[in-house]
Amino acid sequence: MSKKIDIDLLDDGSGSSVYVKERKVYPRDVTGRFDRLRKAAVFWLLGMYYVFPWLQWDGHQAVLFDLPARKFHVFGLTFWPQDFTFLAMLLIILAMVLFFVTALAGRIWCGYACPQTVWTEVFLWMERWTEGDRAKRMKLDAGPWNGNKILRKGSKHALWIVFALWTGFTFVGFFTPIVSLGQRIWPFEWNGWETFWVFFYALATLGNAGFLREQVCRYMCPYARFQSAMFDRDTLIIAYDPMRGEPRGPRRRGLGDVISRGRGLLDKVLAYELVFRASHHDAAGNAMEVARADAGLPNDAEFGASLEVALPRPDPELAGDCIDCTLCVQVCPTGIDIRNGLQYDCIACGACIDVCDEVMDKMGYPRGLIRYSTQNAIDGKPTRVLRPRVFVYAALLLVLIGAWAWGIAARSPLIVDVLRDRNALYRVTADGIDNGYTLKLVNKTDLEQDYRITLDATTPGIELRDAGTSVHVLAAQVASVPVEVTAPASVQGRHEVRFIIESADGSIRQVADSSFFGPTP
Repeated sequence: MSKKIDIDLLDDGSGSSVYVKERKVYPRDVTGRFDRLRKAAVFWLLGMYYVFPWLQWDGHQAVLFDLPARKFHVFGLTFWPQDFTFLAMLLIILAMVLFFVTALAGRIWCGYACPQTVWTEVFLWMERWTEGDRAKRMKLDAGPWNGNKILRKGSKHALWIVFALWTGFTFVGFFTPIVSLGQRIWPFEWNGWETFWVFFYALATLGNAGFLREQVCRYMCPYARFQSAMFDRDTLIIAYDPMRGEPRGPRRRGLGDVISRGRGLLDKVLAYELVFRASHHDAAGNAMEVARADAGLPNDAEFGASLEVALPRPDPELAGDCIDCTLCVQVCPTGIDIRNGLQYDCIACGACIDVCDEVMDKMGYPRGLIRYSTQNAIDGKPTRVLRPRVFVYAALLLVLIGAWAWGIAARSPLIVDVLRDRNALYRVTADGIDNGYTLKLVNKTDLEQDYRITLDATTPGIELRDAGTSVHVLAAQVASVPVEVTAPASVQGRHEVRFIIESADGSIRQVADSSFFGPTP
């Protein structure tokens, strides 16, 4: 146990650390049908987020989560703490929607509806407006600081900060009446919590969408990690067709596609081998060069084949339809190469499909080298998009949505709780036996209501001391009503009673069960 163990430091300060700084991704701008769909989703989703708090419904904010009053207002519906079951069921429905959509069409949630994707897309728009497209942004970052760089970088960050603050202000506007929040900006009269959450949410938006971007999808989002449990070979994914595209490489314009040239599709095993060699070419080449340099040996067979032998340039007549332009990599918001196969980094945004289709159009080749497909379809096997798993998810989803909608429609606008007097089980009076109760009446409607209280008992003689008691309850308020129930002195033991509360027009009726106690025989 006294023997010392030598320790080698991996990071010795020489720059050879095993930890590599995250490479910044510069997504290239692209146009196409999926880009238009993604922009429509951005405008629709952000439109709802920024507009809903300003809408009015029945005299108050259409969407307001009023935590101090413990009431959620959503387009005319008011949810109370007693409606928590509906919130729980709604979360289950949303989870089931995610499972259904993923099993059917892969990660389209990530590519079109995820808040991280949506806000990052807007921040990228502002970056392109101020700094230019991919090449200009890379050149600007690599260049020295000067007036032009300060102006462009400053303009970008100014837009980012204003948009982030607007986002934080809108977020708090869902919990505090947003009109009042806006009126109290100047003179500044926000309370501490309002101020904290506006700036906290603005900072989170700025950090996630402006700086972290694809790193949130890669390292922080759990969905990317467990999605494989919901995928199978019949799930729709964005896939590259290696049988048609390999071997990749440049060629002269006018050369036909693999079908018109008569080359046809490659064997699947050979195609995937070429993909593997191409994806590992740079790493293998770098490793061989380092090994040769460390050993002081030339580029010879002792350390394996040369890079040219490892990845030869294909004969144009035998080349696949991929011209190796790398545009599919340049437009990817996470910076991956979709030609390497399905990766957890892929958010299924479809940008690579749009740019590849554009290149195929210019080359005169059929579209679809990169496309939405299934792994079975890419491999030339039979595929079924509509399969038992999808039908099971759909059936469960319909049942849950139906149950939730029925529960919302059938819920009572009146909540009644009966609380017995805790001080005495019963009281013996000159004219019999009394029990004391407190009725908690929650008027969940947006109108004032008059309720009539009556009692139903199976034992004769048990009745309300003040028969036909009426109470007035304000809109969306809780009323505490003390009532006395009396019975003859001959009533002994425990007896079931029912309090019946009805609105004046008879449209609302609630029944609450309780017990009446007398002396033990």
